[in-house]
Amino acid sequence: MSGHLPEVPEPLPHPVVDNHCHLDITRGEEAALPVEAALALAASVGVTRIVQVGCDLPGARWAVEAAEAHPQVVAGVALHPNEAPRLAAEGRLEEALAEIERLVESSARVRAVGETGLDYFRTGPEGKQAQHDSFRAHIEMAKRLDRTLVIHDRDAHADVVRLLDEVGAPDRWVMHCFSGDAVFARECLDRGAHLSFAGTVTFRNADPLREALRITPLDRILVETDAPYLTPVPHRGRTNASFLVPLTVRSMAATRRMEVLDLCRAIEANTDAAFGGSWGGPASESHHIMC
Repeated sequence: MSGHLPEVPEPLPHPVVDNHCHLDITRGEEAALPVEAALALAASVGVTRIVQVGCDLPGARWAVEAAEAHPQVVAGVALHPNEAPRLAAEGRLEEALAEIERLVESSARVRAVGETGLDYFRTGPEGKQAQHDSFRAHIEMAKRLDRTLVIHDRDAHADVVRLLDEVGAPDRWVMHCFSGDAVFARECLDRGAHLSFAGTVTFRNADPLREALRITPLDRILVETDAPYLTPVPHRGRTNASFLVPLTVRSMAATRRMEVLDLCRAIEANTDAAFGGSWGGPASESHHIMC
């Protein structure tokens, strides 16, 4: 990151997991924090584990390498929905999907197939079929290989649910950066989803999202950064990182009118349930702060 980092928030009273992060992606001209520094800074505030997500073939390979190198990291790999039309136009979508499957099978550290899904914000009607084909293939892959499905959904709520119903949702699936209202939240929850909330839940104009958070059962709530994007208030517009998760968690606890400690404990347990069990992490002082 260029310039000074945002102020480091008060540590959480119990460890949580950032279940969706892009440690390898830079934002604009700002450099990403070195991985070791990013992980240490996150652990210092109670964010002791991270799911690193790769969205294209280079990113997916990087995610697997990072998960193999760092015990506090596991990987999710997939072709982002905006990748699918480009690969299809080049005649390489099937080949790329096959490589994603090989990467999933290559390591037990790959816990998720994702982020996949649909994105109608950047892709026009001409790209929808490729996105649908890719999404179907990823759903089938997650079921076949017993991995968690991580879904990206932007301006495509109805089709995401329709395709999940057509193909059949896997046992474990996560709506990454949930962006719907309470009605759509119920549709996802009825189908078995965990809902993951990012810094957007802290934004002033996010009342429908906060209402979705309020109606979500405590055992289905996750938290994420989607770093380097979606930085929570009061640092909106700056580069996001896992060490800022406490700002989002405290905002979520206030929205639900519950103790931060209780929400942290739920998020930790929910993440293990959503991603197929616990994984290692540093023996950090943050594990017992205020517990």
